[in-house]
Amino acid sequence: MASSPVVVMRLLASAYAVAEKAGTIVRKVLYSGDLGIVEKDLPSEAVEEDLIEISQYDAILQKPCPDEYSNLKEEELVVWVDPLDGTKEYTEGLLDHVTVLIGIAYKGKAIAGVINQPFYNYQVGADATLGRTLWGMLGLGAFGFQLQEVPEGKRIITTTRSHSNKVVTEAVQAMDPHHVIRVGGAGNKIIQLVEGKASAYVFASPGCKKWDTCAPEAILHAVGGKLTDMHGNNYQYSADVKHMNSAGVLATLRNHQYYVSRVPLSVLQALSSD
Repeated sequence: MASSPVVVMRLLASAYAVAEKAGTIVRKVLYSGDLGIVEKDLPSEAVEEDLIEISQYDAILQKPCPDEYSNLKEEELVVWVDPLDGTKEYTEGLLDHVTVLIGIAYKGKAIAGVINQPFYNYQVGADATLGRTLWGMLGLGAFGFQLQEVPEGKRIITTTRSHSNKVVTEAVQAMDPHHVIRVGGAGNKIIQLVEGKASAYVFASPGCKKWDTCAPEAILHAVGGKLTDMHGNNYQYSADVKHMNSAGVLATLRNHQYYVSRVPLSVLQALSSD
């Protein structure tokens, strides 16, 4: 009799199913026309049954768990969730910027993650099938998209659409970009990196939080990319860390050290490293 999948794979398979359910809810809320205030921390007995997801994504359960994670216990894992990344864009109708993020960390390191894009394909037409889910795990790879790279020699920077300031702009321009893309959502920006639309995500501001970067970082790292603060230091995702990414975000699919080396001293001085 085959043994049941290990804890971290079951958790990741559950995270995939939950992200898909969340994406469905995000679409439903938008199309209902009711974007009013939603109560948080509802008691469990008040949660409607159709909002609960108990299934697991079977394709993940069929994958072999990397050896280093095969004996992890539940209490050793930390889950970081952003149920709606790109909230401002969601309310403004920029639906391709919106994602649902679920990241899994072990010993402070992002090791697995799920990104759901609820409105993927929304511009194709009324008959399009909406939504997709990307996922990845260190030592296993990333799935749900086609990995692509920016053309050789091109520096395309993706950065914040709505939270810019002098320091943010200075950091972006220091990269000597051929082109700058300004969009919302950390999850969306990492998707741009892995799909060859941008070569670096540069955000020299403390506006991002651990739930914004845990899942995207895991997927990016699973395909050989890198996400750090603007100093080039790794972020920690233990349960007791502060939520704010105080030293900004610098993420790349390739050539990370090049971009780290170009961050101006004035930007580094403006952003204290954790």
